[in-house]
Amino acid sequence: MRHGKKHNHLGRTTSHRKAMLANMASSLIKHKRISTTLAKAKALRVYVEPLITKSKNDTTHSRRTVFAYLQDKETVTELFRDVAAKVANRPGGYTRIIKLNNRLGDNAEMALIELVDYNEVYGKDTAAEEKKTTRRGRSKAKKADAPAEAKAPKAEAVVEEAEVVEEAAPAVEETPATEESAPEASSTEEEAPKA
Repeated sequence: MRHGKKHNHLGRTTSHRKAMLANMASSLIKHKRISTTLAKAKALRVYVEPLITKSKNDTTHSRRTVFAYLQDKETVTELFRDVAAKVANRPGGYTRIIKLNNRLGDNAEMALIELVDYNEVYGKDTAAEEKKTTRRGRSKAKKADAPAEAKAPKAEAVVEEAEVVEEAAPAVEETPATEESAPEASSTEEEAPKA
């Protein structure tokens, strides 16, 4: 019975399986994508993703822990320098498995396993476009912009109304002004002969 034995043995002894997965993980980190069988790709994903997560924290302890799994100084250096910087904002899911055609010799299911952040074909380029974070609360910048935007249309409406009133007001004033100016003119004419 195989109760509680969740990982795939891949038809190998424990030492052979560990050495093979360490070698495949090193190749994946160096070359960013490798082609292998589907079963090995799934086993490699479970093996390498915790190592990439550990590489985000660059301490001596985490370097030694990762080196215990990979057994290659150059690979550990590249993982902690290049790969960790590239996947710093990703919360997991560092690899992608793409199924390929079956192998011609034995009809084995083949797959391509790759690091997600190093593929420019799929998805967006994360280096060029920064991810926007959504916040639940209203920020101060939005509150400051909102009253300014609200005041601007009201000010324009007030200016337009003032222009309309100014245009109408002179027409009203001209009519009484002509009537008043006529009596004044007559009074000045009357005063002039008296003097």
